[in-house]
Formats: sequence, C-alpha cells, structure tokens
Amino acid sequence: MKAVSMKYVLIGAGPAGVRAAETLRQQDPSGEVTLISGEPGEPYARMAIPYILTGRIDEAGAAQRKTVGHFESLGVRYLNRKALKVHAGPTGGTVDLDDGSSIAYDRLLVATGSSPALPPVAGTDLPGVVTCWTLEDARAIAEKLKPGNRVVMLGAGFVAGVCMKSLVQSGVQLSVIAGRAGQILRSMMTPVGSSMLQRWLENKGVEIITKGKVERIEAGPRLVMDTRTIDADLIILATGVRPNISFLEGTGAEIDQGIVINEFMETTVPCIYSAGDVAQGRDFSTGEWVVHALQPTATEHGRVAALNMIGKRVPYRGSLSMNVLDTVGLVSHTFGLWQGREGGEIVEKVDEGKYLYTRLCFHDDCLIGAITIGRTQHVGAIRGLIQTRRKLGKWKQRLMDNPQLLMEAFVEMGRAP
Repeated sequence: MKAVSMKYVLIGAGPAGVRAAETLRQQDPSGEVTLISGEPGEPYARMAIPYILTGRIDEAGAAQRKTVGHFESLGVRYLNRKALKVHAGPTGGTVDLDDGSSIAYDRLLVATGSSPALPPVAGTDLPGVVTCWTLEDARAIAEKLKPGNRVVMLGAGFVAGVCMKSLVQSGVQLSVIAGRAGQILRSMMTPVGSSMLQRWLENKGVEIITKGKVERIEAGPRLVMDTRTIDADLIILATGVRPNISFLEGTGAEIDQGIVINEFMETTVPCIYSAGDVAQGRDFSTGEWVVHALQPTATEHGRVAALNMIGKRVPYRGSLSMNVLDTVGLVSHTFGLWQGREGGEIVEKVDEGKYLYTRLCFHDDCLIGAITIGRTQHVGAIRGLIQTRRKLGKWKQRLMDNPQLLMEAFVEMGRAP
C-alpha cells in the first residue's frame, strides 16, 4: 500500500519560509511542499533594500536564491498569493487565499514576518508618504533620492537606522523625527551610545529632531508638528512594525508579542508551527520567549521548524539577541543583555573624539551582554564568550580594567580545557 504524501504549506517567503521549504524537501522527498508569498516576484531579502537605494545592487541582486527556477527544481510549488484565513483542525486544515482558492495542509508553517506599524496620525496614506519595507517602497523612495530634495523620516529606531545611510549618500536633506523618547535607537542603545551616534549623524548633515509632537501629515507632503511645520519631497514612516497574524483569527493560536511557540516551534494549535519575525521564540540569554527580528534567527527558525514538521523532535536552543547597524559609516553592535542584569557588573570605555564606545555586562563571572560602536574587531570574540557561557575567572577583572582585551580573553580561554 502506497504511503500518503504529507502536505506542507508555508505562509511567508522570507528567510524562515525559504529555509523551511528547502529543509522539508531535503528531509521528505515525497512530501508536497507549497511556499506562499504575499508579495509579487521571487523571494527577496528585505535587508538588501538599502543597497538597492544606493545602487550597489539591482533588484535581482536582492533575490534570496540566485538560480532561476530554484523552487521548481526542488519540486516546491511557489505561489504569489495572500493568505486570508486559516481553518484549523486536529490533524490539519486549509488556508483560504486571496484568489478565492483554498489549499489543504497536514502541517502548516506561519512565517509571515511583520509589516510597518503606521503612526496614529492623519495623512499616512497621502502621495509622497511611504514606508521603507518592500521593493515597491524602495522604488518609490529611489525616485525622490535626488541631491537637495527634502526627506523627512518619522521614527528613529532600527528600521530608520538601516535606511539612513542610503539617504545621506544620495545627497538629500534628511530630517529625522526621534519622537517623544528624545533618543535615537532607544531599543538597542544606551543614552551614551545614542548620543554618540546622534552627534555622528549631525556631523554628516542629518537634522535630528528630538522635541515636539507630530500632529498630522498634509498634502505636499507636509509634516505638521506642535512646534514646527516641515515641507518635504518625501516622508518616510519608520515607526516600528507589527506581526502579520490577522489570518489566524479564530484558530485559537496564542498571540503575545508575536505568535507563541514552544521549543519545537509548535503553536498552541495542532499541526501549526511558526518561525521568523512573527514568532515569539526562545532567547538564548534569558530563556524568555521574545521576538528576535534577525535574519540569522529567522533562517535557523525555519530549519528547526521544518525538522519538527516532519516528525523529528528537535528543540530550538534559543537565539542570541544581536543587532548590527551601519549608521552612515559608523558601525555599532549590540549583543545579549546589553542593559545588564541586577546584581551584575558593567564597564564602559568611551572615546567621544574618535567615536569609540565599548560596554561590557557581566553576571556570575560570565559575559552576558555588550555594545560596541566604532569597533568591529571584537565581534566574534564577544559573541563566542556570551554563547559559550564560559566562566571568565581572572579574565573578568582584566576586562573590567581594559575592555579592549576581549580577543586575548577569547583566544586564551579557547585553549583552556
């Protein structure tokens, strides 16, 4: 009697979905694998958008897989459709698509990532107002990147930071609205580091606006604040993101910051898994369940989820929170618990003149978090020391006295038994 092929459906063609599709095909050659993308065209890397804006690559260069017909060659069905509704049952279910069709699944992976969260002001839908999230957005922004044009960016978090370099290099007049927080990159940087990055940007000609409330956007476009009005050629909305989960309504899936999953990438609904930016996965440093919007994390999520979808019980050990940002030529990194932990110790070394900053956070004789600005040579050492949870011993005090000895500590401890 011929075995019945499993039907795997993956919603979302970002790094998690793509890696999951490839892993499923490798592990289950007879299974039916369908990968659904909510955007037109082949799967692309969202982090490539800034490079498209600067002209370093074209749109084809943003493709996640360069081989023409990659998914077809794997026997993976690839659809450019939007998922509207998931119907879940104890052994599988169906997904309604926006063309009126429905597709059945035995195992479903939700890897739909997130979408820009628009600010609660009028006028976000006006001409000349865009987000910086999709290839379509990139095309709209590129049209306005002419020397001397006035560009206003609403938001000063990670998404804004990623886009700034492209904008500055194009020669536009850039103004960044930091909002009521009054601090750029607040979610990934201490006030010391934030102030350093702000000073760097201002020296590059970027206007950072840290006071005033945005009241509305008017045709023009024009940004109206309670303190001033700014006429612009383009307004970019970079005020955060929200998970893409509306199609799961009624399934019983638990939602917190994202879709709640367990160590096997399973949601609270039978036969439904989740991975990537939309999933609330395990944090390596704390053991807590959080959303890590990182491409390496999404890729590993997809691989582990696929293994569990075929029946292999493979636990996910957790991802290390790590952000890398090139702020118009000044590179910064944040690792793990960079805020520190109660009862721990913190050391900082700051060179304002050279734009150098190192912050190390310790707890129980281990390095648990770090921030660096202007230093890239210690990245591997910092990540290695945090992830291995090595006891530092004599090296803890040495690093407290001189944080620049990170590489020496990592190398010597790597030789230790």
